[in-house]
Amino acid sequence: MTKIITNNHERSFLYRSEVPTDILESQFDYLDADTFVGFIHYRGHWYHTSCFMRFGYPGSVPFQGWHGYSSDSFYSGVLIKISDDGETYQIATYIS
Repeated sequence: MTKIITNNHERSFLYRSEVPTDILESQFDYLDADTFVGFIHYRGHWYHTSCFMRFGYPGSVPFQGWHGYSSDSFYSGVLIKISDDGETYQIATYIS
């Protein structure tokens, strides 16, 4: 049984200028300097939309409605759902 934990709040993506320089240099050195938006700070960890894998097909059970995931372990990770306009997102933790 997979458990999805979220508060269903819409959040705005963070800009590059809001990410600490040491985090940019250590975790996101692969991004071009002109990548300005798409950063997320969730539960003490930094993510960029490029950190998430898309699901292979729509309606992936049990993650129906979510657009992508980033695994923490074999049994847990983070889910993301991006709004239709691409300006906001919802985020969740999943545990199997």
